[in-house]
Amino acid sequence: MGLIVQKYGGTSVADLERIRNVAKRVAKTFDKGNNVVVVLSAMAGVTDSLINMANQITDSPERRELDVLLATGEQTTAALLSITLKSMNYSAESLLGYQAEVLTNRNFGSARILDIGAGRIKELIEKNNIVVVAGFQGCDPDGNITTLGRGGSDTSAVAIATAIKADVCEIYTDVDGIYTADPNICKKARKLDKISYDETLEMSSLGAKVLQIRSVEFAKKYNVPVHVRSSFSEEEGTMVVNEDSEMEHLVVSGITCNKNEARITLKKVPDQPGIAAKIFSPLAESGILVDMIIQNTRAGGMTDLTFTVAKTDYNRALEISKKVAEEIKAEEVLSAENIAKISVTGVGMKSHSGVAAKMFSTLASENINIRLISTSEIRISCVVEEKYAELAVRVLHSAFGLDKE
Repeated sequence: MGLIVQKYGGTSVADLERIRNVAKRVAKTFDKGNNVVVVLSAMAGVTDSLINMANQITDSPERRELDVLLATGEQTTAALLSITLKSMNYSAESLLGYQAEVLTNRNFGSARILDIGAGRIKELIEKNNIVVVAGFQGCDPDGNITTLGRGGSDTSAVAIATAIKADVCEIYTDVDGIYTADPNICKKARKLDKISYDETLEMSSLGAKVLQIRSVEFAKKYNVPVHVRSSFSEEEGTMVVNEDSEMEHLVVSGITCNKNEARITLKKVPDQPGIAAKIFSPLAESGILVDMIIQNTRAGGMTDLTFTVAKTDYNRALEISKKVAEEIKAEEVLSAENIAKISVTGVGMKSHSGVAAKMFSTLASENINIRLISTSEIRISCVVEEKYAELAVRVLHSAFGLDKE
């Protein structure tokens, strides 16, 4: 028995039949003597549909009103699940983000959670209610409705689990856990029984789509165990927890692939203080996230500076880079969209050598040329041509012993 937060994604509540199935799973957990708080996403496709409607009115809908509109998706599923549970003779009550006291900043469309009061949630739990919370949303200090950005319901769930000191936060999705690679790319990928917060953070940032990065950051900061599992089966999923000594036995835990990358290179940039700031400040001011940054020093006080951005930001980033190149008198700007980032991740890399050498030699054996390299304590990433991305994932998966036995 315990206090459990369960989060269900859009595919889990895609229609009334699936909402009924969710209600049965919630009821089963409650019947075991647990207190249950449920956090829901909108039905699959509803958020996109709402955005499309707004865009039919104007190409740039006002962000405050767009948040008011988008929040209705989660409001619908929260109400429908509560209605379903009540029809099954369970005490249930739905709450919107502001009713659950989810306080955020004023950044409409991608608000950050500042605090969760959770007083009303706790009161309802004490009265033996199943509490159903609309995920993805909160309110700012002025009472305006805000949304947390794509995947924000994951963050809602982990933050609420933190606020009410839940024993575990279960993230129900359309996959049955976190795998050593994307099973759609690598048929020999294995489901992991457990993985560390740091590994999950790296894998989420590198292209794995199982958990939103901010939700993992919350879980790590407040030490909330997260159980990623399927809403369509009873199988145990993957536990995301603090790193332990057992995890270090597995040098590499996963191989990820991100095809949403583009490369920009400024050739023959003056090698002097302040130049990097002149290049990257305009990108930051435009809200463009820069990923990998590589600098190659040339003779004669010049350098080449290469960086990657998301393909969705590519055109804007290229336009800004060309303007900056003129200002700093760089020779030219080169760019490419046909790239992919392949990464190996594992906490065991902290205490084992030779991971980089094995990765590079494995790619070389398949004549896959490496364009860029970046590393962290538990991750090595290489940029390669996009056409070799899936092959790179499969050969690295085998090379590091991750294939199913």
